[in-house]
Amino acid sequence: MTKVTCDMAMSIDGFVAGPNQSLDNPLGEGAGDRLHRWMFEQPDANAAAIEAITAAGAFIMGRNMFGPGRGGWDEEWKGWWGDEPPYHAPVFVLTQHPREPVAMQGGTTFTFVTDGTVRQYLSAGLIDELRLHVVPEVLGAGERLLDGVDDLSLEQLAVSGTDLVAHLSYRVARPG
Repeated sequence: MTKVTCDMAMSIDGFVAGPNQSLDNPLGEGAGDRLHRWMFEQPDANAAAIEAITAAGAFIMGRNMFGPGRGGWDEEWKGWWGDEPPYHAPVFVLTQHPREPVAMQGGTTFTFVTDGTVRQYLSAGLIDELRLHVVPEVLGAGERLLDGVDDLSLEQLAVSGTDLVAHLSYRVARPG
């Protein structure tokens, strides 16, 4: 059976992005590289966490991780990563706006799914393992991962990290 995992970088106050995400501020105002600098400044010390993220056979991301827009799609937009995104596997973009799949170089195809969000998947028990990468930063505003997620039961699997990040892995209990 396939295991569905979700990896999210998050500030200590629970935000996965700052407010007002845009082309100039893809992670929102005030977030910049603060949520992900551990990957680039300490790749060797965080190698196991990075390997776990990149070893997935498919990926799920929110619309804001794919692009800055709201409403209908700019059909010219193909994501933040250029012609060959780093995924090299199917990527399912959770959105409210339908769009035809976008095939990229290196085996990445973005498929746009209009019937769920990470929060809904967590609430429904459709994610087996939640891996949070918590950074010692306070964003103070933006998009919180767990807003609206009720009755979530987590079993701690592992904890590791460096001075830039705490890696927390949880098994997500099925509702009911």
